[in-house]
Amino acid sequence: MYKQRILATVVSGALMMIYGAPQAFASNSFDSITALSGSVPGGSLPESSPFLFANPTWSQTSIANRANQLSQGIDNSGNWDMITANESGADAGRYLFMPFETGSAGVQRIDLWNADYNTRTVTLVASGTQNFVAGDASLWTPWGGYLTAEESWGAGSSKGRLFELTNPVTATGSGDSNFVQRSILPRVSHEGLVFDKDNSLYFIDEVNGGGIYKYVPANPNASNGDDYFTAGQTFVMLVNGGNNANATGAITWAPITDTSGGALPGVSILNADGTIDGRLSANNVLSTDYQRPEDLEIKTLENGDQILYVATTTTDEVYSFNLASNNASLFVNTSTLDQATGLGVGSVFKNPDNLAIDAKGNIYIVEDQPGGSADIWFAQDANNDGIAESVGRWASLSTLGAEPTGLYFDKFNPNIAYVNVQHPFSGDDRTVMIAVPEPESYAMLMVGLGLVGASVYRRKNPAHGNS
Repeated sequence: MYKQRILATVVSGALMMIYGAPQAFASNSFDSITALSGSVPGGSLPESSPFLFANPTWSQTSIANRANQLSQGIDNSGNWDMITANESGADAGRYLFMPFETGSAGVQRIDLWNADYNTRTVTLVASGTQNFVAGDASLWTPWGGYLTAEESWGAGSSKGRLFELTNPVTATGSGDSNFVQRSILPRVSHEGLVFDKDNSLYFIDEVNGGGIYKYVPANPNASNGDDYFTAGQTFVMLVNGGNNANATGAITWAPITDTSGGALPGVSILNADGTIDGRLSANNVLSTDYQRPEDLEIKTLENGDQILYVATTTTDEVYSFNLASNNASLFVNTSTLDQATGLGVGSVFKNPDNLAIDAKGNIYIVEDQPGGSADIWFAQDANNDGIAESVGRWASLSTLGAEPTGLYFDKFNPNIAYVNVQHPFSGDDRTVMIAVPEPESYAMLMVGLGLVGASVYRRKNPAHGNS
């Protein structure tokens, strides 16, 4: 949590090439953009710097890549997905965590304080541990654990599982990781996970006709995962009474387990191993169906109300659910105004997948599209009513065959974000750090210094890119 300002000196000409002309150094925020008018052409940028941004002053640095991991002899099955950090505890913010979304999945950790590119990234959960597949979700817990889950489920499947890495900070990657299945949650095809302020856990079933769920623990203030997941009840969302699709309006929650997490007579459908099929159980209570719901994000308003956001990929929409007023709204769709044109964004807004939230509470929407069509959108909701006034292309990915995923804004520095470039044709997944230039960097430039600071707030011994 303690930060040290690092000043890396570079010649002013190089800074100009990276950040643009001096007069462009006027903003210090991720929401200060001039929306891109189109996607960057596929393959037009190097894989080490693959993004075109809506603010040319921002920098991008590769802080890890799969080819480098393999060259070090480190197990890494690729398809790096959702990102989170150690958001509490000792050395909070030091590490990034992400799973591998493969048929032999695992979990890796990036040490942002390690300046050695070759050693900062460690595989904590070896590929295929406990037959883990399609790792997607990534969430830090209130008690200091790390949650991930499988984006894979169907009737009779052995997947759809939630896992906790209980020692994410202290594990060394030498077989000492404690990776525990949390079987109290009904089985679904997981992607997004998020806690509300009462420590209830929200999740989705990523399928056309998937539901939106919440797990309410019997012990919301548990100090460890064993106690949090010992007992609790799972509910599925009904909008306007349920038995409908893509609905907006009044929200209620129907239980699909009992209060201890066991089967609810007449509702819960059991799998062969005694766990609960969340999909079939939701159908039994006529849950509201959304079309391939994927990622979740939650925003706390000044009055303490919370809004849950859910991206639905098939229908090219993002929904907002006010958890205080119990009302569902359509946050973004193809009719939302495009900041670049002033017209409805239309079909260029395609396959919204991941969601992210910055320090100001702005919502960002990441498309599941290939490089050359894969954009990240900034959503403007000035009055926080859960209905965006407009969207604008915030960044665009060039890497062929890849999609951007896991956008994560640093909780301890509002000028830093991270994003993964997943499954490129090259097979070289990578994590990219995005940085807004610090005010003193361009202030020094303006007073005519020959050497200036291309600096970002980082903690002691910050990560440096691989040139």
